[in-house]
Amino acid sequence: MTSKTNITEEQLRTMFDQNFERLRLENGHSLGREVQTAAWEQVLAYWRKLRHIAMTVTDTEVKLNLPNQKTPRGRTFCIEGIVDIVREADKVTMYDLKTHELQYVIDNNEQYLDQLNVYAHIWQNLRNERLDETAVISTQLPDNVAKAIRSNNATLIEEAFATWNPIVPIAFDPDNVKKTISEFAKVVDQIEDHDFHPPSLKVLLRGEGSRGTFASRICRNCDLRFSCSSYREYARKYRDRSWTKFADFYDLEADEQETLARFIATAPDEENPRVVDDMD
Repeated sequence: MTSKTNITEEQLRTMFDQNFERLRLENGHSLGREVQTAAWEQVLAYWRKLRHIAMTVTDTEVKLNLPNQKTPRGRTFCIEGIVDIVREADKVTMYDLKTHELQYVIDNNEQYLDQLNVYAHIWQNLRNERLDETAVISTQLPDNVAKAIRSNNATLIEEAFATWNPIVPIAFDPDNVKKTISEFAKVVDQIEDHDFHPPSLKVLLRGEGSRGTFASRICRNCDLRFSCSSYREYARKYRDRSWTKFADFYDLEADEQETLARFIATAPDEENPRVVDDMD
């Protein structure tokens, strides 16, 4: 086995291709060429920038679990998370990878504080492990870094990397753990009671300075966006370059026909349609 301290970029590419092929076979799906290229650019960029972390990670993809929690309505749930741990001589650091853009993580680090507080609580109190620091690593490449890599211009790449730091330190506060777990519990009850509605189109279009709209910052990272009525409405009306050919991923015409079929059922003689309440 090749030591990670001796891995070359050529070997990294081979590992990337092998991993991609394994995932393709396991899931039965393949990515388009452009998506594969973007994924490789991301891996390469982070290897070049954070190689020192990659070489010092001692516990990778650590699964943390906080079991037997109770919601206000008596439901039992658990909280799980995946982190990477770096143990050095003088400190132990917990890293949580996020697909959100770097500037958003920096400007809204309080949104990540609660989650990391729970992870830190599990690590320190349930696993009895030392922890000195927590941080988020933003995995979304800034535009200037991506462009520099595509240019193959060594000077541009060096300049882009010099101003790019994807690591955002998050100071954890153990005193907030109970409050965070309580908020999780309320959300679990909402989900189980089907009382969890998507934001309106107005919210999706809401912008916050240079960070873009709610749709571009939040919906882009949501695995359920293609099943969300608000997102579909947004995609129909406001396509832009940040959304990769929505119609290629979702058949809007077929979706509308299926939705209509849920409301209209044809009588046996096919001449007297009746309206069916979607809540039936």
